[in-house]
Amino acid sequence: MVEIGYKLFTESHSAPELVKNARLAEDAGFSFLSISDHYLPWISNHGHAGFVWCTIGGVSQATSRVRVSTGVTCPLIRYHPAIVAQAAATAATMMPGRFELGLGTGESLNEHVVSGVFPTSEPVRLDMLREAVKIIRTLWRGGMQDYSGTYYTLDNARIYELPRELPQIRISAEGPISAEVAGEIGDALIHFEQKPEEVIETFRSSGGEGKSCMIETVVCYGTSEEEAKRTAYEWFPMAANKGELNWIVPTPTHFEQLQQMVTPEDVAKNVLCGPDPQKIIEKVGKFVDMGYDSVLLHQVGPDQEAFINLAHDVILPEFGIKPPRPESGGRMVPGPGRAR
Repeated sequence: MVEIGYKLFTESHSAPELVKNARLAEDAGFSFLSISDHYLPWISNHGHAGFVWCTIGGVSQATSRVRVSTGVTCPLIRYHPAIVAQAAATAATMMPGRFELGLGTGESLNEHVVSGVFPTSEPVRLDMLREAVKIIRTLWRGGMQDYSGTYYTLDNARIYELPRELPQIRISAEGPISAEVAGEIGDALIHFEQKPEEVIETFRSSGGEGKSCMIETVVCYGTSEEEAKRTAYEWFPMAANKGELNWIVPTPTHFEQLQQMVTPEDVAKNVLCGPDPQKIIEKVGKFVDMGYDSVLLHQVGPDQEAFINLAHDVILPEFGIKPPRPESGGRMVPGPGRAR
């Protein structure tokens, strides 16, 4: 059975809001949460970009069932891999069996802030990711570790707080080159919808056969299609950017300049907009048919509770997902027809 997840978008919501939404999503019946890891928001309108590892601590205490994954953390420049290894190990001790480390090669937007440099070459970034994952797994073995590689060094490093069950490492892939690396070094895959069939096929043929495959799809549920298109344009214009722009553009100001070059219709080609949940259900079904076992729904905009209610009432039941009953101790989500 497919698992349906909910996106915690740190760029658009404060840490307290994210923790609240995590609890509501768990109560609604979502199987997992994926939380973004940014230093800067994509555009200034987003207004947030809190430190994800603090927020994860809050989510760990506000939930009890749902799995939590970073979606995704870049262990290349802003974080040294040793710090990511320590942070993920601590998170896993707070959520035994529920935490998963999602890793990718990141964007200039977040990585350039500490050095002014972001490798524009995808092969270089992927080589750095290979080495970073090697360091993380080495430290998770326990004991004192030294390492001298092409990009990173360890000197008498040890993680003292290790969980009994180590997190899976889920690798992000945007195309066939990164999908091949994900199959080689990852325990699982996450893809962001650009080339879903090609990516999953490459991942499987490169060592990913039998491993979990997750895909994130962006939607904007609203009272009308036009309203949803306006919201998507206001809050997620980068969906219309072409090529590698989202990876190499360095500041929110630059993304706002790019926003002036696209229209709401351009954004709506990449964000499913409107009030009809059946279209979301059909899209999830297509991904399941491709072989994805996990589908992450990313609702764009400030109104998250209406979407969570929609998922609880309509979307999740279509896939056989039943939320906890109130009498069993689960907190049901307030919505139309439910007492607040």
